[in-house]
Amino acid sequence: MSDPAIGEILVPEDKLAARVKELAAQISEDYADTTNGLLLIGVLKGALFFIADLMRELKVPCEVDFMAVSSYGSATHSSGVVRIIKDLDLPLENRDVLIVEDIVDSGLTLQYLVRNLKSREPRSLEVCTLLSKPSRRPEAADVKYVGFEIPDRFVIGYGLDHMERYRNLRYVAALEQQG
Repeated sequence: MSDPAIGEILVPEDKLAARVKELAAQISEDYADTTNGLLLIGVLKGALFFIADLMRELKVPCEVDFMAVSSYGSATHSSGVVRIIKDLDLPLENRDVLIVEDIVDSGLTLQYLVRNLKSREPRSLEVCTLLSKPSRRPEAADVKYVGFEIPDRFVIGYGLDHMERYRNLRYVAALEQQG
């Protein structure tokens, strides 16, 4: 795709596929003894491609549900205000739950989600993110599974967007800011 807004490729397609398989292998090992299956919670819309690819690689029984939250709007930086746009359909009580995120940036959205979901009394609750920007967080986020640590740049592709565009890229790239 030729578009001046698509900058440097930070994670190419082949590295994405390989890392998803590695994460799925680790998650499958960690949840091999789950009694009632693993419930994956995808955070829409950005995690859509990641959760689909991850779920296909898992070797444990699993279900999927989705939440939609917003903290960006049309901006390239989180506003810090998190809104639930779509809540879960499935109960979490006494379930092994894995939040699947596209990116952990400031960590504010994740902190909100973890607090909210813990109040629903899951048996266990962990976080898996495709991308992490540790330089953007004042304190360490409690993320058990991290695909890639990336620099503090706004990224697009593989589900991540800017104003709803670029989700369909098969790689993760930096967004070139248009002057």
